[in-house]
Amino acid sequence: MYEVSLAQRGDIFAQRLREHCAGRPMRRLEVLVAGCAHDEPLHVDHVETRATGVDEDHPEIRKVVEERADLLTWSLGDLRDVSLPPRSFDVVQVLFLLERVRHAELVLDRLLQSLRPGGLLLLRVRDRRSAYGLLDRLTPPFLRRALWRALVPQPAPGPLPTVYGPLASSDGLHAFCLSRGLMIIDDERTSSGPARARTIGAAAVATVARLTNGRYPATHDEITMVVRKPQHHFARLI
Repeated sequence: MYEVSLAQRGDIFAQRLREHCAGRPMRRLEVLVAGCAHDEPLHVDHVETRATGVDEDHPEIRKVVEERADLLTWSLGDLRDVSLPPRSFDVVQVLFLLERVRHAELVLDRLLQSLRPGGLLLLRVRDRRSAYGLLDRLTPPFLRRALWRALVPQPAPGPLPTVYGPLASSDGLHAFCLSRGLMIIDDERTSSGPARARTIGAAAVATVARLTNGRYPATHDEITMVVRKPQHHFARLI
């Protein structure tokens, strides 16, 4: 894919999946991929992986998803009422989705309802508190469209909406997990914004960091988290 730190980013998800499957009589891993326009397949040795995809319905997303061969099924539409069987997935993978959808808390709650107790939530989200996140959400739509092909390596779908609500931040995600009784296993910061791979994009991000006196840093643009849904019945039912 087009993220510049793919090898590093893939390690933490693969490691936690191996640990999750170790010692379990698991013949098949049921995975829900939310944000399936981003092709980041999950694989565990000796375990069959069956992936179901969901995402917003945009022409750019539909084009990419239709070409994916690794998804058993997929559906595009309003993620607040997407039809998902409850407690039916071992893993829910959310890829660069929360920053571009409205009512992100409702969407994530909906996705979590389909996660089995003890299952893993794998999150990647652009940080609204980073220089890249600030630049991305403040750039006018017409300018984003004009610059997209020049700045973003293909076949990245886009430009996609930029909402960047409170959940697209470390504080927002931590508060959400605390209120739902979810256990955060990993919380990392990495840099993988597509525009940062080009000179003009990196220069713009650095400029934003300087103009904000570091309040919106250029050191990262992505939050990567691994979260576990609790097994015990005292946790909030989600």
